[in-house]
Amino acid sequence: MTHSSISSSRPVAFVTGAAQGIGLATAARLARDGFSVVAMDRSAAQLQSAVAKLVEQGLDVTAAVADICKREAVCAVLDAAPRVDAMVCAAGIYNDAKLLELTEDAFRQMLEVNVIGTFIPAQEAARRMKAGGRIVTISSRGALGGTRFAHYVASKAAVIGLTRAMAMELRDAQIAVNSVAPGFTDTPMTRSAPAEMFSAWEKIEPSGKAASPDEIANAIAFLAAPSTSFITGQTLFVDGGKSLGGLGI
Repeated sequence: MTHSSISSSRPVAFVTGAAQGIGLATAARLARDGFSVVAMDRSAAQLQSAVAKLVEQGLDVTAAVADICKREAVCAVLDAAPRVDAMVCAAGIYNDAKLLELTEDAFRQMLEVNVIGTFIPAQEAARRMKAGGRIVTISSRGALGGTRFAHYVASKAAVIGLTRAMAMELRDAQIAVNSVAPGFTDTPMTRSAPAEMFSAWEKIEPSGKAASPDEIANAIAFLAAPSTSFITGQTLFVDGGKSLGGLGI
């Protein structure tokens, strides 16, 4: 796999989990912001179809099929590009299970994809970045806690801790590392829940609806921009204010 269409004169951004949802919206947004974007996902047909639609819009996006939990695959994608300026780790999974019914296998899979699948692309990107590089991880408002998804909560809380640790080690290299923590967002992942559950979730949002992936992509693009050089180690909650708690009376 090569990225022969990528110009070394443009900043190059990589987005994992880019076949759908937040990752796809982010790939489109970064391309509109002037990046050459490498959209990464393991779902080949879905990724190639999504990227083809972006290319039809005149956007500079290239598809790269890769499993982000496999270091060799990630390295192959990064090494095929002329430079690495930004890495957005948007790949992730979610499923619900009551605490007392949660299995070790389900817990391990969640940590493997959501934590290791963030660590490997971020680490390999950092190894190839020059000063001014940007890494953006995707956590979740769920990191604050919740019922029926303890393994997801643990994985996203780990992403926040990992983000801070990476930011501390990379600050002398002038590489910024930040996280975006979306609230309830309308994506194929959340739409996989029963319709009545999705509707119930929407009703408890302050706005009465889920965020669009574009809302989350806006925040990611802000943190991926070269102009945000003085922001690092932060987690930005994009959840319509729900994480504030309290009662409005």
